[in-house]
Amino acid sequence: MNANDPRELLIEVLSGIAPETDPATVDPTEDLRDELDLDSMDELNMITRVSGRLGIDIPEKDYPLMRTLDGAVDYLTGRMAAPAP
Repeated sequence: MNANDPRELLIEVLSGIAPETDPATVDPTEDLRDELDLDSMDELNMITRVSGRLGIDIPEKDYPLMRTLDGAVDYLTGRMAAPAP
């Protein structure tokens, strides 16, 4: 996995949370909670794992931006490109 590719990281993390799901079938514009049948704890685990792996803080107010695969990729790409405060 390329550590700088947020899509690959998200797929890896989601595969660990919902191992029965084929990432190739996930609609990148649909809510991941519905697509993968994630509950709120699964969503929090995904965000926590991604945050830890990338070494960035994801504030709770930004969680809705992480609800779709495309949205999460866009959000993470922007956070990774932003200079540290």
